[in-house]
Formats: sequence, structure tokens, C-alpha cells
Amino acid sequence: MELNIHDFVELRNIVYRKSGIYLDDGKLLFLKRRVNQRVEDLGLSSVSDYLKFLKIFDNRGIEIQKLINLITINETYFFREFAQLRVFGEACLPEAAEKKEKIRILSAGSSTGEEAYTLSIIGLEMLPQGYDFEIFGIDIDKAALEKAKKGIYEDRAVKDVPKTYLKKYFEKIPEGYYIKKTPRKKVKFLHLNLKNNRDLIELERFDFIFCRNVLMYFPMEDRRRIVENFYFALNPGGYIFLGASEFLSRITQAFIMRKIDGIHVYMKPEG
Repeated sequence: MELNIHDFVELRNIVYRKSGIYLDDGKLLFLKRRVNQRVEDLGLSSVSDYLKFLKIFDNRGIEIQKLINLITINETYFFREFAQLRVFGEACLPEAAEKKEKIRILSAGSSTGEEAYTLSIIGLEMLPQGYDFEIFGIDIDKAALEKAKKGIYEDRAVKDVPKTYLKKYFEKIPEGYYIKKTPRKKVKFLHLNLKNNRDLIELERFDFIFCRNVLMYFPMEDRRRIVENFYFALNPGGYIFLGASEFLSRITQAFIMRKIDGIHVYMKPEG
């Protein structure tokens, strides 16, 4: 079904109001595919009918959330961007552990949980036995969060997990792989919008924030707001990790960029 520019703009505005995600003009085809899927699932005949459905029948926001869930689908897997994770586990994490009795980590835009559980495994492997740490995975996609809580993953999601870790932290089941209790109990998943400063503050401060390949979904003004929220949510001396092709210096100068083994990380100044 066709998506004309008028309907595209109207849908874009609805998505932005509900989620903070902005779809520029180049995303018309991307949005068309997602909307057509919902039109078909609902048995509607056109995009215009879908817009009417949203305005008249979706008072509780259930349908628009389903559309947002489709928009935010992002391929993710365990131990993604391994070089960056190695720097985190071998350099930054031990450095923080020497100074603190407990470490708190935020996986922002945690999707279906692969990143959060990866960070849990790294913590269990790299920190002294019994060292206290906790991880929060936050996302706007409720369906993704439910999947994360179940902890069941297809074979392709664990393709980069080192074999020793796969055996130690996963159980093979007919559906794929089930993440075991030890890494699971370190992680909590919450439904939260990154633009909501109050929600982040209520979680208290973190020592590490991972926000990889997420900021690109937002316009620059919202990126600045989100990064500002991260600044206040991060302890002095804490680190932000972005995706390999993302650079915080394009958004703010509030953080110190460090280069460790060729990997860029961003530290909140101490003091």
C-alpha cells in the first residue's frame, strides 16, 4: 500500500510525540514497510484507515506502541563490537573496581537484552569473585523487554559468544539458548524513555552507560537532551560507550575523550 507524503508526516509526528524517535524524509520507505505490516495485521485496507484507527480506537496507545516496536527493531547479538567490550572488561572495569565497592551499569536501548547480559557475563568474569555489581537494561520497546526477561535466544544471537562462556552461562534448549541464573540475577529490565530525565535520576547514578547505535534514532536536539541526562546520571569518573561509528564530541564537549587500545571512550570529569 502506498504511503503518501501527507500520511508519512502525520505518522512521523505521532511516532515522535509518543517515543521521541524522529524519522527524517529518507525513512519514508522504512516507515511504509512497518506501517503496511500493521495495516495487514489489523485487516485494514489503507494507510489512511490506519491513521483513523490510531485516532479513534487507540486511546490506550497499544497500537502505536506496536508500531514503535517495529520501528525500533535493531539487530543485536551477544558480544557485539568485541574490541570495545575488551577495553571495558580489561581496562575500565578493573579501574573502577579499585575505587568503588559496587559498580552500577546502564544499558540504554537494551532491546532484547543481549548487551545487558553480555555486560553481566563480563562483570562475572573480570571482577573479583563476590564483587557487587548490577546492570539496568532500559528500552521503550515493551515487547523487546519481555523477550529480554525470558532470556531465550536463537543460535545466531550467540554466534560470537566465546565457547567457554557459552558452556558456562547458557543452557541449550529446543528453542535455542537460555541464559542461566547467575548472569540473569545481575540484570533488571525497565520500560523507560531516554528523554525522561526524572526516570533516569530515580535510578540513581551509574559508573558506566552503554548507549550503542541508539542516538541515531533521534534528532540532534534530542540527542543533546539525552546526553545531558546521561551526564547527570553518571558518577564523576564514569564512562559512556557509544557505537563504533558514533562520536560524542559532535553532541557535547562535557566529556573527556580517552583512546584505549584504539577504542574511543568518554569519561565524565572527576571533581
